Amino acid sequence: MALLRSVRGFTPQFGADVFLAETAVVIGDVVMGERCSVWYNAVVRGDVNAIRIGHRVNIQDGAVLHSTFQKCGLTIGNDVSIGHNAIVHGCTVHDKVLIGMGAIVMDQAVIGTGSVIAAGAVVTQNTVVEPGSLMAGVPAKRIGAVSKDLSEGEIERIANNYLTYAGWFKALH
Repeated sequence: MALLRSVRGFTPQFGADVFLAETAVVIGDVVMGERCSVWYNAVVRGDVNAIRIGHRVNIQDGAVLHSTFQKCGLTIGNDVSIGHNAIVHGCTVHDKVLIGMGAIVMDQAVIGTGSVIAAGAVVTQNTVVEPGSLMAGVPAKRIGAVSKDLSEGEIERIANNYLTYAGWFKALH
């Protein structure tokens, strides 16, 4: 069973049909929507500020979601995929975004709807990513627009695949 912990009077809250892997950790002021999944060794740490997560969000293995005390919470929209070992910290991520494996998104960044943050990219503090942008590099720069093929072939496909994967694991319990 996942580690769920209350802190400072806040207890994580979950929508219907959520999958939490046995080694996932969800702490404090976290509100998560329906059909989300938090995978192995992922940490969603709402101890110092609020974390709000929409519907159908997958937080893949080893990812860390956190925020900054007395400064900025973390807001994630709907249909977002957060790749393995990504760090998403004190920012706003709008709907239908793919954050690649090992990417870092820092405080007060805003990731526009339909964007892709490439694997290993670092989106620095206060960066505003326009909707539909493909961002890569350190620091992350816009290298183009998200094509229809990239949107359907990656953003939508990965989000839908994780709904399927979660179903496999929920069936085991």
